[in-house]
Amino acid sequence: MTIAIDVQSLHKSFGDLHAVQGASFKANSGEILSLLGPNGAGKSTTISMLSGLLAPTGGDAHIMGHSVTKEPEAAKASLGVVPQDIALYPDLSARENLAFWGKMYGLRGAALKIRVDEVLEIIGLADRQKDHVGKFSGGMKRRVNIGAALLHKPAVVIMDEPTVGIDPQSRRHILDNVKELNQQGMTVLYTTHYMEEAAELSHHIAIMDKGKVIAHGTHAELIKMVGEQTRIDVTLNAEAEKILDAWRATEGVAGIDSLDGKVTALVDDSNRVLPRLFDTASRQGVRITSVDIQEPNLETVFLHLTGRALRD
Repeated sequence: MTIAIDVQSLHKSFGDLHAVQGASFKANSGEILSLLGPNGAGKSTTISMLSGLLAPTGGDAHIMGHSVTKEPEAAKASLGVVPQDIALYPDLSARENLAFWGKMYGLRGAALKIRVDEVLEIIGLADRQKDHVGKFSGGMKRRVNIGAALLHKPAVVIMDEPTVGIDPQSRRHILDNVKELNQQGMTVLYTTHYMEEAAELSHHIAIMDKGKVIAHGTHAELIKMVGEQTRIDVTLNAEAEKILDAWRATEGVAGIDSLDGKVTALVDDSNRVLPRLFDTASRQGVRITSVDIQEPNLETVFLHLTGRALRD
Protein backbone atom coordinates (compact mmCIF):
# COMPACT_ATOMS: atom_id res chain seq x y z
CA MET A 1 0.00 0.00 0.00
CA THR A 2 1.32 3.46 -0.94
CA ILE A 3 2.16 5.82 1.90
CA ALA A 4 0.63 9.20 1.01
CA ILE A 5 1.84 11.18 4.05
CA ASP A 6 4.97 10.25 5.98
CA VAL A 7 5.97 12.62 8.80
CA GLN A 8 9.33 11.89 10.41
CA SER A 9 10.45 13.60 13.65
CA LEU A 10 9.16 16.99 12.54
CA HIS A 11 10.23 19.97 14.67
CA LYS A 12 9.36 23.67 14.57
CA SER A 13 10.61 26.29 17.01
CA PHE A 14 9.99 30.01 17.16
CA GLY A 15 12.80 31.20 19.40
CA ASP A 16 12.20 29.62 22.80
CA LEU A 17 8.73 28.39 21.77
CA HIS A 18 8.84 24.76 20.62
CA ALA A 19 5.56 24.51 18.73
CA VAL A 20 6.17 21.03 17.26
CA GLN A 21 8.51 18.57 18.95
CA GLY A 22 9.39 15.46 16.97
CA ALA A 23 5.97 14.73 15.45
CA SER A 24 5.81 11.45 13.51
CA PHE A 25 2.84 9.78 11.81
CA LYS A 26 1.82 8.16 8.51
CA ALA A 27 -1.27 7.95 6.33
CA ASN A 28 -1.77 5.38 3.60
CA SER A 29 -3.13 6.39 0.23
CA GLY A 30 -6.94 6.50 0.27
CA GLU A 31 -7.21 6.97 4.05
CA ILE A 32 -8.59 9.71 6.28
CA LEU A 33 -6.13 10.55 9.04
CA SER A 34 -7.34 12.90 11.75
CA LEU A 35 -4.85 14.97 13.71
CA LEU A 36 -6.75 15.42 16.97
CA GLY A 37 -5.80 17.76 19.79
CA PRO A 38 -6.78 20.89 21.72
CA ASN A 39 -6.18 24.41 20.47
CA GLY A 40 -2.46 25.16 20.70
CA ALA A 41 -1.40 21.52 20.37
CA GLY A 42 0.68 22.24 17.25
CA LYS A 43 -1.72 20.90 14.62
CA SER A 44 -1.80 24.01 12.42
CA THR A 45 1.97 24.46 12.66
CA THR A 46 2.42 20.85 11.57
CA ILE A 47 0.26 21.22 8.47
CA SER A 48 1.87 24.57 7.67
CA MET A 49 5.15 22.67 7.38
CA LEU A 50 3.54 19.93 5.29
CA SER A 51 2.06 22.48 2.89
CA GLY A 52 5.27 24.49 2.51
CA LEU A 53 4.21 27.61 4.40
CA LEU A 54 6.80 27.02 7.15
CA ALA A 55 10.23 25.45 6.92
CA PRO A 56 10.83 22.75 9.55
CA THR A 57 13.44 23.40 12.21
CA GLY A 58 14.23 19.69 12.08
CA GLY A 59 12.97 16.42 10.63
CA ASP A 60 11.20 15.93 7.32
CA ALA A 61 7.93 14.82 5.76
CA HIS A 62 7.02 13.25 2.44
CA ILE A 63 3.83 13.85 0.43
CA MET A 64 3.28 11.12 -2.17
CA GLY A 65 6.97 10.30 -1.88
CA HIS A 66 8.23 13.89 -2.25
CA SER A 67 10.22 15.51 0.57
CA VAL A 68 8.81 18.83 1.77
CA THR A 69 12.36 20.03 2.49
CA LYS A 70 14.17 18.72 -0.61
CA GLU A 71 11.36 18.67 -3.21
CA PRO A 72 8.92 21.32 -1.97
CA GLU A 73 7.38 22.09 -5.36
CA ALA A 74 6.68 18.43 -6.16
CA ALA A 75 5.24 17.91 -2.67
CA LYS A 76 2.97 20.95 -3.01
CA ALA A 77 1.78 19.85 -6.46
CA SER A 78 0.25 16.74 -4.85
CA LEU A 79 -1.62 18.78 -2.25
CA GLY A 80 -4.85 20.66 -1.88
CA VAL A 81 -4.96 22.77 1.28
CA VAL A 82 -8.07 24.06 3.05
CA PRO A 83 -6.78 26.68 5.51
CA GLN A 84 -8.50 27.52 8.78
CA ASP A 85 -8.92 31.12 7.63
CA ILE A 86 -11.17 31.89 4.66
CA ALA A 87 -9.02 32.52 1.56
CA LEU A 88 -11.65 34.01 -0.77
CA TYR A 89 -12.52 37.32 -2.40
CA PRO A 90 -15.81 38.57 -0.90
CA ASP A 91 -16.67 40.80 -3.89
CA LEU A 92 -16.48 37.87 -6.32
CA SER A 93 -19.13 35.21 -6.79
CA ALA A 94 -18.59 31.59 -5.80
CA ARG A 95 -17.95 30.68 -9.45
CA GLU A 96 -15.56 33.60 -9.95
CA ASN A 97 -13.60 32.64 -6.83
CA LEU A 98 -13.28 29.04 -7.99
CA ALA A 99 -12.32 30.14 -11.52
CA PHE A 100 -9.61 32.40 -10.08
CA TRP A 101 -8.09 29.61 -8.01
CA GLY A 102 -8.45 27.18 -10.91
CA LYS A 103 -6.34 29.50 -13.07
CA MET A 104 -3.76 29.66 -10.29
CA TYR A 105 -3.53 25.86 -10.61
CA GLY A 106 -3.04 26.17 -14.38
CA LEU A 107 -6.54 25.28 -15.56
CA ARG A 108 -7.85 27.14 -18.63
CA GLY A 109 -10.74 27.24 -21.06
CA ALA A 110 -13.21 24.35 -21.24
CA ALA A 111 -11.26 22.26 -18.71
CA LEU A 112 -11.56 25.08 -16.15
CA LYS A 113 -15.31 25.52 -16.74
CA ILE A 114 -15.99 21.79 -16.47
CA ARG A 115 -13.99 21.47 -13.25
CA VAL A 116 -15.64 24.52 -11.64
CA ASP A 117 -19.04 23.01 -12.50
CA GLU A 118 -17.99 19.72 -10.89
CA VAL A 119 -16.69 21.38 -7.74
CA LEU A 120 -19.83 23.51 -7.34
CA GLU A 121 -21.84 20.27 -7.35
CA ILE A 122 -19.47 18.64 -4.85
CA ILE A 123 -19.80 21.51 -2.36
CA GLY A 124 -23.56 21.84 -2.94
CA LEU A 125 -23.54 25.47 -4.11
CA ALA A 126 -24.39 25.19 -7.81
CA ASP A 127 -27.64 27.09 -7.17
CA ARG A 128 -25.74 29.95 -5.47
CA GLN A 129 -22.77 30.11 -7.82
CA LYS A 130 -23.50 33.65 -9.04
CA ASP A 131 -23.91 35.17 -5.56
CA HIS A 132 -21.08 37.17 -4.01
CA VAL A 133 -19.20 35.18 -1.39
CA GLY A 134 -19.35 38.18 0.96
CA LYS A 135 -23.09 37.53 1.34
CA PHE A 136 -22.63 33.88 2.28
CA SER A 137 -22.91 32.41 5.77
CA GLY A 138 -19.73 31.22 7.48
CA GLY A 139 -20.55 27.62 6.60
CA MET A 140 -21.08 28.40 2.93
CA LYS A 141 -17.80 30.30 2.77
CA ARG A 142 -16.02 27.30 4.20
CA ARG A 143 -17.58 25.08 1.55
CA VAL A 144 -16.24 27.36 -1.20
CA ASN A 145 -12.88 27.32 0.63
CA ILE A 146 -12.91 23.53 0.39
CA GLY A 147 -13.91 23.67 -3.27
CA ALA A 148 -10.88 25.82 -4.12
CA ALA A 149 -8.57 23.09 -2.80
CA LEU A 150 -10.20 20.43 -5.00
CA LEU A 151 -9.95 22.12 -8.39
CA HIS A 152 -6.70 20.45 -9.49
CA LYS A 153 -7.80 17.00 -8.26
CA PRO A 154 -4.98 16.60 -5.72
CA ALA A 155 -3.95 13.19 -4.41
CA VAL A 156 -3.92 14.53 -0.83
CA VAL A 157 -6.15 17.16 0.78
CA ILE A 158 -5.27 18.83 4.08
CA MET A 159 -8.19 20.37 5.98
CA ASP A 160 -7.38 22.56 8.98
CA GLU A 161 -10.33 22.73 11.42
CA PRO A 162 -12.88 23.18 8.57
CA THR A 163 -15.97 23.08 10.83
CA VAL A 164 -14.98 25.62 13.49
CA GLY A 165 -17.64 28.24 14.13
CA ILE A 166 -20.24 27.11 11.61
CA ASP A 167 -23.87 26.02 11.86
CA PRO A 168 -24.77 22.32 12.33
CA GLN A 169 -26.22 21.95 8.81
CA SER A 170 -23.05 23.24 7.14
CA ARG A 171 -20.93 21.12 9.46
CA ARG A 172 -22.87 18.01 8.45
CA HIS A 173 -22.45 18.91 4.78
CA ILE A 174 -18.67 19.29 5.17
CA LEU A 175 -18.30 15.97 7.03
CA ASP A 176 -20.31 14.22 4.31
CA ASN A 177 -18.08 15.92 1.68
CA VAL A 178 -14.98 14.55 3.39
CA LYS A 179 -16.40 11.03 3.34
CA GLU A 180 -17.44 11.32 -0.31
CA LEU A 181 -14.03 12.61 -1.40
CA ASN A 182 -12.36 9.76 0.44
CA GLN A 183 -14.67 7.23 -1.20
CA GLN A 184 -13.45 8.61 -4.53
CA GLY A 185 -9.89 7.70 -3.53
CA MET A 186 -8.61 10.96 -2.07
CA THR A 187 -6.32 10.90 0.98
CA VAL A 188 -7.42 13.40 3.63
CA LEU A 189 -5.45 14.82 6.57
CA TYR A 190 -8.11 16.36 8.80
CA THR A 191 -7.20 18.44 11.85
CA THR A 192 -9.79 18.93 14.57
CA HIS A 193 -10.29 19.35 18.30
CA TYR A 194 -13.73 17.71 18.06
CA MET A 195 -13.29 14.08 19.11
CA GLU A 196 -16.66 13.06 17.61
CA GLU A 197 -15.49 14.20 14.16
CA ALA A 198 -12.27 12.22 14.44
CA ALA A 199 -14.19 9.14 15.59
CA GLU A 200 -16.70 9.38 12.73
CA LEU A 201 -14.34 10.13 9.87
CA SER A 202 -11.01 8.49 10.46
CA HIS A 203 -9.27 5.32 9.43
CA HIS A 204 -6.43 6.38 11.76
CA ILE A 205 -6.09 9.10 14.40
CA ALA A 206 -2.95 10.84 15.64
CA ILE A 207 -3.51 12.54 19.01
CA MET A 208 -1.36 15.64 19.48
CA ASP A 209 -0.68 17.66 22.63
CA LYS A 210 1.92 20.31 23.45
CA GLY A 211 3.67 19.87 20.11
CA LYS A 212 4.00 16.09 20.34
CA VAL A 213 2.12 13.16 18.83
CA ILE A 214 1.30 11.17 21.95
CA ALA A 215 -0.69 8.32 20.35
CA HIS A 216 -1.43 7.03 16.84
CA GLY A 217 -3.74 4.24 15.73
CA THR A 218 -7.26 3.28 14.73
CA HIS A 219 -10.17 4.39 16.89
CA ALA A 220 -10.46 0.89 18.33
CA GLU A 221 -6.72 0.67 19.05
CA LEU A 222 -6.75 3.99 20.90
CA ILE A 223 -9.79 3.03 22.99
CA LYS A 224 -8.00 -0.18 24.03
CA MET A 225 -5.30 1.97 25.64
CA VAL A 226 -7.64 2.78 28.54
CA GLY A 227 -8.72 -0.84 29.04
CA GLU A 228 -11.75 -1.09 31.29
CA GLN A 229 -11.52 2.46 32.59
CA THR A 230 -14.67 4.59 32.55
CA ARG A 231 -15.13 8.37 32.39
CA ILE A 232 -17.39 10.08 34.94
CA ASP A 233 -18.49 13.69 34.48
CA VAL A 234 -19.58 15.29 37.75
CA THR A 235 -21.11 18.75 38.36
CA LEU A 236 -20.64 20.37 41.77
CA ASN A 237 -22.30 23.18 43.72
CA ALA A 238 -18.91 24.53 44.83
CA GLU A 239 -15.44 25.27 43.52
CA ALA A 240 -13.92 22.00 42.30
CA GLU A 241 -10.50 22.90 43.74
CA LYS A 242 -11.96 22.36 47.20
CA ILE A 243 -12.20 18.62 46.61
CA LEU A 244 -9.87 17.74 43.71
CA ASP A 245 -6.87 16.69 45.80
CA ALA A 246 -9.02 14.42 47.96
CA TRP A 247 -10.60 12.83 44.88
CA ARG A 248 -7.21 12.34 43.20
CA ALA A 249 -6.13 10.37 46.26
CA THR A 250 -9.23 8.15 46.12
CA GLU A 251 -8.55 4.49 45.37
CA GLY A 252 -9.59 3.62 41.81
CA VAL A 253 -9.24 7.14 40.37
CA ALA A 254 -6.75 7.03 37.47
CA GLY A 255 -7.02 10.67 36.35
CA ILE A 256 -9.00 13.81 37.07
CA ASP A 257 -9.50 17.29 35.61
CA SER A 258 -11.90 20.19 36.19
CA LEU A 259 -13.30 23.25 34.43
CA ASP A 260 -16.06 25.65 35.51
CA GLY A 261 -17.44 23.43 38.26
CA LYS A 262 -17.42 20.30 36.11
CA VAL A 263 -15.06 17.49 37.08
CA THR A 264 -14.04 14.74 34.67
CA ALA A 265 -12.67 11.61 36.35
CA LEU A 266 -11.18 8.47 34.83
CA VAL A 267 -11.89 5.50 37.09
CA ASP A 268 -11.23 1.76 37.15
CA ASP A 269 -14.72 0.73 38.24
CA SER A 270 -17.51 3.31 38.47
CA ASN A 271 -19.65 1.07 40.68
CA ARG A 272 -16.93 0.96 43.33
CA VAL A 273 -15.44 4.45 42.93
CA LEU A 274 -18.57 6.59 42.66
CA PRO A 275 -19.77 5.93 46.26
CA ARG A 276 -16.28 6.90 47.47
CA LEU A 277 -16.48 10.19 45.57
CA PHE A 278 -19.90 10.93 47.11
CA ASP A 279 -18.61 10.10 50.59
CA THR A 280 -15.56 12.36 50.21
CA ALA A 281 -17.73 15.20 48.84
CA SER A 282 -20.12 14.90 51.78
CA ARG A 283 -17.26 15.11 54.28
CA GLN A 284 -15.90 18.19 52.49
CA GLY A 285 -19.31 19.89 52.48
CA VAL A 286 -19.59 19.73 48.68
CA ARG A 287 -22.80 18.63 46.96
CA ILE A 288 -22.74 16.68 43.69
CA THR A 289 -25.57 18.03 41.51
CA SER A 290 -25.23 15.71 38.50
CA VAL A 291 -23.37 12.59 37.41
CA ASP A 292 -22.86 11.31 33.85
CA ILE A 293 -21.10 7.97 33.31
CA GLN A 294 -19.55 7.59 29.84
CA GLU A 295 -18.16 4.57 28.06
CA PRO A 296 -14.51 4.97 27.02
CA ASN A 297 -14.06 7.36 24.09
CA LEU A 298 -11.32 9.55 22.63
CA GLU A 299 -11.67 12.08 25.45
CA THR A 300 -11.10 9.24 27.89
CA VAL A 301 -7.94 8.36 25.97
CA PHE A 302 -6.73 11.96 26.08
CA LEU A 303 -7.40 12.17 29.82
CA HIS A 304 -5.60 8.85 30.31
CA LEU A 305 -2.54 10.10 28.40
CA THR A 306 -2.33 13.68 29.70
CA GLY A 307 -4.30 13.90 32.92
CA ARG A 308 -6.43 16.60 31.29
CA ALA A 309 -9.75 16.51 29.44
CA LEU A 310 -9.81 17.32 25.73
CA ARG A 311 -11.61 20.65 25.54
CA ASP A 312 -11.75 23.61 23.18
